Amino acid sequence: MDRQLKFGAGILALSVLAAGCATAEAAQPSAPPRIGRGVVQAEPAADARPYGTADTAFGLNLLGAWCRQDPEQNLLLSPVSMATGLGMAYLGARGSTAQAMAKVLRLPGGASLAGLSARTKALNRATGPGVTLSQSNQIWTDPSLPTNQDYLNSLATGYRAGVTRVPLLTDPAQAAQRIDQAISAATKGRIQHLVNAGMLHDLGWVLTSALYLNATWAKEFTASLTYPQQFRTAAGATVRPQFLHGTGYQVGTADGWTGVTLPYRGGQVKMVALLPPASAGAGCAMPGTSTLTAVQSRGVKGSIAMPKVNLSSAGSFTGLLASLGMGAAFGGSANFTGISPRAGGIGLVQQDATMAVSEKGTVAAAATAVGIVATSAPAPVGHMITFNRPYLMLVTTAAGEPLFLVRVANPMTR
Repeated sequence: MDRQLKFGAGILALSVLAAGCATAEAAQPSAPPRIGRGVVQAEPAADARPYGTADTAFGLNLLGAWCRQDPEQNLLLSPVSMATGLGMAYLGARGSTAQAMAKVLRLPGGASLAGLSARTKALNRATGPGVTLSQSNQIWTDPSLPTNQDYLNSLATGYRAGVTRVPLLTDPAQAAQRIDQAISAATKGRIQHLVNAGMLHDLGWVLTSALYLNATWAKEFTASLTYPQQFRTAAGATVRPQFLHGTGYQVGTADGWTGVTLPYRGGQVKMVALLPPASAGAGCAMPGTSTLTAVQSRGVKGSIAMPKVNLSSAGSFTGLLASLGMGAAFGGSANFTGISPRAGGIGLVQQDATMAVSEKGTVAAAATAVGIVATSAPAPVGHMITFNRPYLMLVTTAAGEPLFLVRVANPMTR
Protein backbone atom coordinates (compact mmCIF):
# COMPACT_ATOMS: atom_id res chain seq x y z
CA MET A 1 0.00 0.00 0.00
CA ASP A 2 1.05 3.64 -0.47
CA ARG A 3 1.09 4.38 3.19
CA GLN A 4 2.15 1.88 5.79
CA LEU A 5 -0.85 0.54 7.70
CA LYS A 6 -0.51 1.02 11.42
CA PHE A 7 -1.81 -1.42 13.99
CA GLY A 8 -1.84 -0.35 17.66
CA ALA A 9 -1.11 -2.60 20.61
CA GLY A 10 -3.81 -4.69 22.21
CA ILE A 11 -5.26 -8.14 22.60
CA LEU A 12 -7.22 -9.78 19.78
CA ALA A 13 -10.71 -11.21 19.75
CA LEU A 14 -12.68 -11.80 16.63
CA SER A 15 -14.47 -13.98 14.24
CA VAL A 16 -16.65 -12.08 11.87
CA LEU A 17 -20.14 -12.22 10.54
CA ALA A 18 -20.83 -13.18 6.98
CA ALA A 19 -24.30 -13.03 5.50
CA GLY A 20 -25.52 -15.49 2.94
CA CYS A 21 -24.35 -14.45 -0.43
CA ALA A 22 -24.62 -16.22 -3.75
CA THR A 23 -22.05 -16.38 -6.52
CA ALA A 24 -22.51 -13.59 -9.01
CA GLU A 25 -20.44 -12.73 -12.03
CA ALA A 26 -19.61 -9.07 -12.52
CA ALA A 27 -21.92 -7.70 -15.18
CA GLN A 28 -20.57 -5.75 -18.11
CA PRO A 29 -20.10 -2.18 -16.85
CA SER A 30 -22.24 0.56 -18.26
CA ALA A 31 -22.31 4.32 -17.88
CA PRO A 32 -23.49 5.45 -14.43
CA PRO A 33 -27.14 6.50 -14.24
CA ARG A 34 -28.24 10.12 -14.12
CA ILE A 35 -31.47 11.58 -12.82
CA GLY A 36 -33.27 14.86 -13.18
CA ARG A 37 -33.37 17.83 -10.90
CA GLY A 38 -34.42 17.39 -7.30
CA VAL A 39 -32.72 16.29 -4.11
CA VAL A 40 -34.05 12.71 -4.03
CA GLN A 41 -36.01 11.07 -6.82
CA ALA A 42 -38.43 8.22 -6.15
CA GLU A 43 -37.09 4.93 -7.46
CA PRO A 44 -38.86 1.59 -8.10
CA ALA A 45 -38.30 -1.19 -5.60
CA ALA A 46 -35.08 -3.13 -6.16
CA ASP A 47 -33.24 -6.07 -4.58
CA ALA A 48 -30.28 -5.14 -2.36
CA ARG A 49 -28.81 -8.66 -2.26
CA PRO A 50 -26.80 -8.46 -5.51
CA TYR A 51 -25.00 -5.46 -4.04
CA GLY A 52 -24.12 -7.44 -0.92
CA THR A 53 -22.70 -10.20 -3.11
CA ALA A 54 -20.78 -7.67 -5.21
CA ASP A 55 -19.38 -5.84 -2.18
CA THR A 56 -18.33 -9.16 -0.60
CA ALA A 57 -16.50 -10.27 -3.76
CA PHE A 58 -14.83 -6.85 -4.03
CA GLY A 59 -13.83 -6.94 -0.36
CA LEU A 60 -12.33 -10.43 -0.58
CA ASN A 61 -10.38 -9.45 -3.69
CA LEU A 62 -9.02 -6.31 -2.02
CA LEU A 63 -8.20 -8.13 1.22
CA GLY A 64 -6.36 -10.84 -0.71
CA ALA A 65 -4.23 -8.27 -2.54
CA TRP A 66 -3.51 -6.47 0.72
CA CYS A 67 -2.60 -9.74 2.44
CA ARG A 68 -0.09 -10.59 -0.27
CA GLN A 69 1.65 -7.28 0.46
CA ASP A 70 1.67 -7.78 4.26
CA PRO A 71 1.13 -11.51 4.95
CA GLU A 72 2.25 -11.32 8.58
CA GLN A 73 0.00 -8.42 9.60
CA ASN A 74 -3.54 -8.21 10.93
CA LEU A 75 -5.80 -6.66 8.29
CA LEU A 76 -9.07 -4.86 9.00
CA LEU A 77 -11.25 -3.65 6.14
CA SER A 78 -14.83 -2.40 5.75
CA PRO A 79 -15.90 -3.48 2.25
CA VAL A 80 -19.22 -1.63 2.47
CA SER A 81 -17.58 1.65 3.50
CA MET A 82 -14.92 1.33 0.80
CA ALA A 83 -17.49 0.38 -1.84
CA THR A 84 -19.69 3.31 -0.81
CA GLY A 85 -16.91 5.90 -1.00
CA LEU A 86 -15.74 4.61 -4.38
CA GLY A 87 -19.34 4.08 -5.53
CA MET A 88 -20.13 7.74 -4.92
CA ALA A 89 -17.13 8.65 -7.10
CA TYR A 90 -18.27 6.15 -9.72
CA LEU A 91 -21.57 7.99 -10.18
CA GLY A 92 -19.53 10.88 -11.59
CA ALA A 93 -17.22 8.73 -13.72
CA ARG A 94 -17.57 8.44 -17.48
CA GLY A 95 -16.14 6.32 -20.32
CA SER A 96 -13.26 3.95 -19.59
CA THR A 97 -12.95 5.34 -16.06
CA ALA A 98 -16.51 4.21 -15.25
CA GLN A 99 -15.90 0.83 -16.89
CA ALA A 100 -12.73 0.17 -14.88
CA MET A 101 -14.38 1.15 -11.61
CA ALA A 102 -17.50 -0.94 -12.27
CA LYS A 103 -15.37 -4.00 -13.03
CA VAL A 104 -13.24 -3.75 -9.87
CA LEU A 105 -16.25 -2.93 -7.67
CA ARG A 106 -18.21 -5.84 -9.26
CA LEU A 107 -21.18 -3.51 -9.66
CA PRO A 108 -24.26 -5.45 -10.80
CA GLY A 109 -25.49 -4.11 -14.12
CA GLY A 110 -23.37 -0.98 -13.77
CA ALA A 111 -25.34 -0.05 -10.61
CA SER A 112 -28.81 1.48 -10.81
CA LEU A 113 -29.91 4.25 -8.48
CA ALA A 114 -32.83 2.02 -7.44
CA GLY A 115 -30.41 -0.75 -6.48
CA LEU A 116 -28.09 1.60 -4.61
CA SER A 117 -31.04 3.10 -2.77
CA ALA A 118 -32.26 -0.39 -1.79
CA ARG A 119 -28.76 -1.18 -0.51
CA THR A 120 -28.76 1.96 1.65
CA LYS A 121 -32.22 1.18 3.03
CA ALA A 122 -31.21 -2.42 3.82
CA LEU A 123 -28.30 -1.14 5.91
CA ASN A 124 -30.64 1.13 7.84
CA ARG A 125 -33.00 -1.79 8.59
CA ALA A 126 -30.25 -3.72 10.38
CA THR A 127 -30.60 -1.54 13.49
CA GLY A 128 -32.82 -2.98 16.21
CA PRO A 129 -32.78 -4.17 19.84
CA GLY A 130 -29.19 -5.01 20.75
CA VAL A 131 -27.75 -3.76 17.45
CA THR A 132 -26.85 -0.22 16.41
CA LEU A 133 -25.71 0.14 12.81
CA SER A 134 -25.42 3.59 11.31
CA GLN A 135 -23.91 4.95 8.12
CA SER A 136 -23.24 8.57 7.22
CA ASN A 137 -22.32 9.57 3.65
CA GLN A 138 -21.23 13.05 2.62
CA ILE A 139 -19.69 15.00 -0.25
CA TRP A 140 -17.42 17.89 0.72
CA THR A 141 -16.86 20.48 -2.03
CA ASP A 142 -14.73 23.59 -2.37
CA PRO A 143 -17.04 26.62 -2.78
CA SER A 144 -15.04 27.94 -5.73
CA LEU A 145 -15.73 24.87 -7.87
CA PRO A 146 -18.87 24.03 -9.85
CA THR A 147 -20.52 20.70 -9.04
CA ASN A 148 -23.12 19.23 -11.38
CA GLN A 149 -26.58 19.27 -9.80
CA ASP A 150 -27.48 15.94 -11.42
CA TYR A 151 -24.51 14.37 -9.67
CA LEU A 152 -25.58 15.71 -6.27
CA ASN A 153 -29.10 14.41 -6.93
CA SER A 154 -27.70 10.97 -7.74
CA LEU A 155 -25.73 10.91 -4.48
CA ALA A 156 -28.84 11.92 -2.53
CA THR A 157 -30.95 9.21 -4.17
CA GLY A 158 -28.48 6.34 -4.16
CA TYR A 159 -26.54 6.99 -0.96
CA ARG A 160 -28.58 9.55 1.01
CA ALA A 161 -25.45 11.71 0.91
CA GLY A 162 -25.53 15.36 1.88
CA VAL A 163 -23.28 18.12 0.59
CA THR A 164 -21.12 20.52 2.62
CA ARG A 165 -18.87 23.30 1.32
CA VAL A 166 -15.42 23.54 2.91
CA PRO A 167 -12.28 25.45 1.81
CA LEU A 168 -10.40 22.46 0.43
CA LEU A 169 -8.24 24.55 -1.91
CA THR A 170 -7.66 27.66 0.20
CA ASP A 171 -7.59 26.31 3.77
CA PRO A 172 -7.12 22.52 3.77
CA ALA A 173 -6.34 22.48 7.49
CA GLN A 174 -9.78 23.92 8.29
CA ALA A 175 -11.41 21.55 5.80
CA ALA A 176 -9.67 18.55 7.37
CA GLN A 177 -10.79 19.64 10.83
CA ARG A 178 -14.42 19.88 9.76
CA ILE A 179 -14.33 16.51 7.98
CA ASP A 180 -12.72 14.83 10.98
CA GLN A 181 -15.29 16.34 13.35
CA ALA A 182 -18.11 14.88 11.26
CA ILE A 183 -16.42 11.46 11.04
CA SER A 184 -15.77 11.40 14.78
CA ALA A 185 -19.42 12.17 15.50
CA ALA A 186 -20.62 9.50 13.05
CA THR A 187 -18.34 6.83 14.53
CA LYS A 188 -18.99 7.73 18.21
CA GLY A 189 -15.40 8.95 18.58
CA ARG A 190 -13.78 5.70 17.45
CA ILE A 191 -12.24 7.38 14.38
CA GLN A 192 -11.13 10.91 15.12
CA HIS A 193 -8.49 11.70 12.47
CA LEU A 194 -9.32 10.32 9.02
CA VAL A 195 -7.67 13.07 6.95
CA ASN A 196 -5.17 15.87 7.36
CA ALA A 197 -4.24 19.00 5.44
CA GLY A 198 -1.49 17.24 3.52
CA MET A 199 -3.88 14.58 2.21
CA LEU A 200 -6.24 17.25 0.89
CA HIS A 201 -3.64 19.05 -1.23
CA ASP A 202 -5.14 19.96 -4.64
CA LEU A 203 -8.42 18.14 -3.91
CA GLY A 204 -11.65 19.87 -4.88
CA TRP A 205 -14.08 17.19 -3.69
CA VAL A 206 -13.93 14.64 -0.88
CA LEU A 207 -16.46 11.82 -0.57
CA THR A 208 -16.76 10.24 2.87
CA SER A 209 -18.56 7.19 4.19
CA ALA A 210 -18.61 6.51 7.93
CA LEU A 211 -19.92 3.30 9.51
CA TYR A 212 -20.56 2.45 13.15
CA LEU A 213 -21.59 -0.92 14.62
CA ASN A 214 -22.38 -1.85 18.21
CA ALA A 215 -23.86 -5.34 18.29
CA THR A 216 -24.61 -7.65 21.22
CA TRP A 217 -24.33 -11.40 20.72
CA ALA A 218 -27.62 -13.29 20.66
CA LYS A 219 -25.90 -15.53 23.20
CA GLU A 220 -23.08 -13.87 25.11
CA PHE A 221 -19.91 -15.74 25.92
CA THR A 222 -19.37 -16.61 29.58
CA ALA A 223 -16.50 -14.56 30.97
CA SER A 224 -15.39 -17.37 33.32
CA LEU A 225 -14.77 -19.57 30.27
CA THR A 226 -12.33 -17.07 28.73
CA TYR A 227 -8.74 -18.21 29.18
CA PRO A 228 -5.44 -18.20 27.24
CA GLN A 229 -4.62 -20.76 24.57
CA GLN A 230 -1.88 -21.16 22.02
CA PHE A 231 -2.13 -19.43 18.61
CA ARG A 232 0.44 -19.91 15.87
CA THR A 233 0.90 -16.59 14.07
CA ALA A 234 1.42 -16.02 10.35
CA ALA A 235 5.09 -15.33 11.15
CA GLY A 236 5.44 -18.77 12.77
CA ALA A 237 5.61 -17.59 16.39
CA THR A 238 3.48 -19.02 19.20
CA VAL A 239 1.47 -16.63 21.38
CA ARG A 240 -1.18 -17.13 24.07
CA PRO A 241 -4.13 -14.72 23.64
CA GLN A 242 -7.35 -14.90 25.63
CA PHE A 243 -9.87 -17.23 23.91
CA LEU A 244 -13.65 -17.01 24.05
CA HIS A 245 -15.42 -20.37 24.41
CA GLY A 246 -19.01 -21.25 23.56
CA THR A 247 -21.29 -24.06 22.41
CA GLY A 248 -24.39 -24.47 20.28
CA TYR A 249 -23.21 -22.60 17.16
CA GLN A 250 -23.85 -23.52 13.54
CA VAL A 251 -20.76 -25.05 11.96
CA GLY A 252 -20.46 -25.61 8.21
CA THR A 253 -17.74 -26.78 5.86
CA ALA A 254 -17.16 -26.33 2.13
CA ASP A 255 -14.10 -26.51 -0.14
CA GLY A 256 -11.87 -27.10 2.86
CA TRP A 257 -13.14 -24.00 4.70
CA THR A 258 -14.86 -24.23 8.09
CA GLY A 259 -17.29 -21.53 9.13
CA VAL A 260 -18.93 -20.85 12.48
CA THR A 261 -21.95 -18.53 12.46
CA LEU A 262 -22.35 -16.25 15.48
CA PRO A 263 -25.64 -14.30 15.37
CA TYR A 264 -26.21 -10.95 17.03
CA ARG A 265 -29.46 -9.99 18.70
CA GLY A 266 -32.37 -9.34 16.35
CA GLY A 267 -31.17 -11.66 13.59
CA GLN A 268 -30.32 -8.85 11.15
CA VAL A 269 -26.54 -8.94 11.62
CA LYS A 270 -24.21 -11.88 12.16
CA MET A 271 -20.57 -12.82 12.22
CA VAL A 272 -19.08 -15.80 10.41
CA ALA A 273 -15.63 -16.90 11.55
CA LEU A 274 -13.83 -18.63 8.67
CA LEU A 275 -10.98 -21.08 9.20
CA PRO A 276 -9.04 -21.72 5.96
CA PRO A 277 -8.08 -25.22 4.82
CA ALA A 278 -5.10 -26.60 6.74
CA SER A 279 -3.24 -26.88 3.43
CA ALA A 280 -3.38 -23.07 3.07
CA GLY A 281 -0.98 -22.70 5.99
CA ALA A 282 -0.28 -19.04 6.76
CA GLY A 283 -0.89 -17.98 3.18
CA CYS A 284 -3.45 -15.51 1.87
CA ALA A 285 -6.23 -17.89 0.84
CA MET A 286 -9.65 -16.27 0.33
CA PRO A 287 -12.99 -18.09 -0.09
CA GLY A 288 -15.28 -17.52 -3.04
CA THR A 289 -18.79 -16.20 -2.52
CA SER A 290 -20.20 -19.65 -3.40
CA THR A 291 -18.06 -21.17 -0.63
CA LEU A 292 -19.40 -18.60 1.84
CA THR A 293 -22.94 -19.55 0.89
CA ALA A 294 -22.23 -23.27 1.24
CA VAL A 295 -20.50 -22.88 4.61
CA GLN A 296 -23.61 -21.21 6.00
CA SER A 297 -26.14 -23.60 4.47
CA ARG A 298 -24.64 -26.92 5.63
CA GLY A 299 -24.61 -26.26 9.34
CA VAL A 300 -24.56 -28.62 12.30
CA LYS A 301 -24.26 -27.71 15.96
CA GLY A 302 -20.77 -27.30 17.35
CA SER A 303 -18.55 -25.39 19.76
CA ILE A 304 -16.03 -22.62 19.23
CA ALA A 305 -12.80 -21.38 20.77
CA MET A 306 -11.80 -18.01 19.30
CA PRO A 307 -9.34 -15.28 20.35
CA LYS A 308 -10.54 -11.95 21.71
CA VAL A 309 -9.30 -9.14 19.49
CA ASN A 310 -8.98 -5.37 19.50
CA LEU A 311 -7.88 -4.17 16.07
CA SER A 312 -7.27 -0.90 14.29
CA SER A 313 -5.90 0.07 10.90
CA ALA A 314 -5.29 3.20 8.87
CA GLY A 315 -3.92 3.55 5.39
CA SER A 316 -4.14 4.53 1.74
CA PHE A 317 -5.57 2.11 -0.82
CA THR A 318 -4.81 3.94 -4.06
CA GLY A 319 -1.95 1.64 -5.03
CA LEU A 320 -3.85 -1.56 -4.28
CA LEU A 321 -6.92 -0.43 -6.20
CA ALA A 322 -4.82 0.53 -9.20
CA SER A 323 -3.16 -2.89 -9.12
CA LEU A 324 -6.59 -4.55 -9.19
CA GLY A 325 -7.55 -2.74 -12.40
CA MET A 326 -8.82 0.66 -11.30
CA GLY A 327 -5.82 2.56 -12.63
CA ALA A 328 -7.99 4.50 -15.11
CA ALA A 329 -9.59 6.33 -12.16
CA PHE A 330 -6.26 7.80 -11.04
CA GLY A 331 -4.13 10.41 -12.77
CA GLY A 332 -4.71 13.05 -15.41
CA SER A 333 -6.51 10.78 -17.91
CA ALA A 334 -9.37 9.93 -15.51
CA ASN A 335 -12.83 11.10 -16.54
CA PHE A 336 -15.03 12.36 -13.73
CA THR A 337 -16.84 15.00 -15.74
CA GLY A 338 -20.10 13.73 -14.26
CA ILE A 339 -19.00 15.44 -11.04
CA SER A 340 -17.75 18.67 -12.59
CA PRO A 341 -16.00 19.91 -15.73
CA ARG A 342 -13.08 20.70 -13.41
CA ALA A 343 -12.87 17.24 -11.80
CA GLY A 344 -9.62 15.36 -12.35
CA GLY A 345 -8.69 11.88 -11.16
CA ILE A 346 -8.93 10.28 -7.74
CA GLY A 347 -6.09 11.53 -5.58
CA LEU A 348 -7.01 9.98 -2.23
CA VAL A 349 -8.50 6.69 -1.02
CA GLN A 350 -8.05 6.50 2.73
CA GLN A 351 -9.76 4.11 5.14
CA ASP A 352 -9.44 3.91 8.92
CA ALA A 353 -11.17 1.15 10.88
CA THR A 354 -11.40 -0.26 14.40
CA MET A 355 -12.98 -3.43 15.80
CA ALA A 356 -13.22 -5.00 19.26
CA VAL A 357 -14.75 -8.43 19.88
CA SER A 358 -15.48 -9.51 23.43
CA GLU A 359 -17.78 -11.72 25.51
CA LYS A 360 -20.68 -9.29 25.05
CA GLY A 361 -20.45 -8.56 21.33
CA THR A 362 -18.70 -6.42 18.73
CA VAL A 363 -18.02 -2.69 18.52
CA ALA A 364 -16.58 -1.53 15.22
CA ALA A 365 -16.26 1.57 13.08
CA ALA A 366 -14.84 2.48 9.71
CA ALA A 367 -14.52 5.62 7.63
CA THR A 368 -13.46 6.03 4.02
CA ALA A 369 -12.43 9.21 2.23
CA VAL A 370 -12.20 9.38 -1.56
CA GLY A 371 -10.73 12.62 -2.88
CA ILE A 372 -11.09 14.00 -6.41
CA VAL A 373 -8.36 16.29 -7.69
CA ALA A 374 -9.45 19.68 -9.01
CA THR A 375 -7.96 20.69 -12.42
CA SER A 376 -7.86 23.86 -14.29
CA ALA A 377 -17.45 -32.03 4.82
CA PRO A 378 -19.82 -31.16 7.88
CA ALA A 379 -18.30 -31.13 11.32
CA PRO A 380 -19.89 -33.56 13.86
CA VAL A 381 -22.20 -32.27 16.59
CA GLY A 382 -20.13 -31.09 19.52
CA HIS A 383 -16.96 -30.86 17.41
CA MET A 384 -14.65 -28.14 18.70
CA ILE A 385 -13.47 -25.67 16.05
CA THR A 386 -10.34 -23.96 17.37
CA PHE A 387 -9.09 -20.89 15.58
CA ASN A 388 -5.45 -21.48 16.45
CA ARG A 389 -3.92 -20.27 13.20
CA PRO A 390 -4.52 -17.36 10.80
CA TYR A 391 -8.21 -17.00 9.94
CA LEU A 392 -10.74 -14.62 8.41
CA MET A 393 -13.76 -12.81 9.82
CA LEU A 394 -16.64 -11.33 7.84
CA VAL A 395 -19.50 -9.28 9.33
CA THR A 396 -22.56 -8.81 7.17
CA THR A 397 -26.18 -7.81 7.32
CA ALA A 398 -29.04 -10.20 6.63
CA ALA A 399 -29.12 -8.82 3.08
CA GLY A 400 -25.50 -9.84 2.61
CA GLU A 401 -23.78 -6.46 2.92
CA PRO A 402 -20.20 -7.07 4.13
CA LEU A 403 -19.71 -4.58 6.97
CA PHE A 404 -16.24 -5.70 8.05
CA LEU A 405 -13.69 -8.19 6.71
CA VAL A 406 -10.64 -9.20 8.74
CA ARG A 407 -7.65 -11.51 8.47
CA VAL A 408 -6.16 -12.35 11.88
CA ALA A 409 -2.49 -13.21 11.55
CA ASN A 410 -1.48 -12.61 15.18
CA PRO A 411 -4.17 -12.12 17.83
CA MET A 412 -1.65 -10.60 20.24
CA THR A 413 -1.16 -7.46 18.14
CA ARG A 414 -3.46 -4.88 16.63
